[in-house]
Amino acid sequence: MWNMNDMPSAVKIVEVGPRDGLQNEQAVTTEAKVALVNALSDAGFQTIEAASFVSPKWVPQMADSGDVLAQIERKPGVTYSALTPNLKGFELAMAAGADEVAVFGAASEAFSQKNINCSIEESLARFAPVMEAAKAQGVRVRGYVSCVLGCPYQGEVPVSEVVRVAKQLHAMGCYEISLGDTIGVGTPLQAQRMLAAVAEEVPMQQLALHFHNTYGQALANIAACLPLGVSVIDSAVAGLGGCPYAKGASGNVASEDVLYMLEGMGIHTGVDLSKAIAAGNAICAALGTKPRSNVSIARSAN
Repeated sequence: MWNMNDMPSAVKIVEVGPRDGLQNEQAVTTEAKVALVNALSDAGFQTIEAASFVSPKWVPQMADSGDVLAQIERKPGVTYSALTPNLKGFELAMAAGADEVAVFGAASEAFSQKNINCSIEESLARFAPVMEAAKAQGVRVRGYVSCVLGCPYQGEVPVSEVVRVAKQLHAMGCYEISLGDTIGVGTPLQAQRMLAAVAEEVPMQQLALHFHNTYGQALANIAACLPLGVSVIDSAVAGLGGCPYAKGASGNVASEDVLYMLEGMGIHTGVDLSKAIAAGNAICAALGTKPRSNVSIARSAN
């Protein structure tokens, strides 16, 4: 049984706005992306997912990823990561100077087929050359598991499948496994039970939460999981990234809201909330939208 007193004293926020956020928004200039990454590193985020080396045909918003990594002001101690679905993507990421890379699998067979046109097993097999190349070059690889609390195509996703895919990614050499509620349908006890089940097979210190806020449950889900000892949370400044499966819905949980909650719980993040709000406001101005962060909205009203 898990000790409910394992609440972390510090949490690492993995800022995914420049990649997972912006790839689901309308395109912005390279200059705006570079300014966002620089503002996030200045705010104190230690890990920033800044690029994605997938086919520009499928994700045109990320076509300038190499330029973004070339132009950012790199801050010592900050990890600038990139999503790399295959060996070609990995090679492009290395050429652009990415510090670490990420691969992604799904816990839902239906999602894997619809999203990347192959089975879960085939998708994992595609990562093998990436893992080998990364190991040879001493580059760390992060693994994502999507649809851990539900799938837009098959509905419920068995926890056993989440555990199986997370365990395989860990066995392949991923140093951290990010558990993603891709469509944001999960609720607190469901999230807690899923995390506890995965942590039976993968050490808790190597797990991260990547919860979307489509149904407004992300903060509650994170809060429910923190007592289990998880200490890495993915979020996107300003709540960037609409959910492509729920028109008009929010996507990623907003970094500002996560930061405010953690600060209120006495959990250290090392991130300056005011600077995070400013970074979110600036990229939203470039997008012609408003922040989806409740904390940002409340602060701007004062």
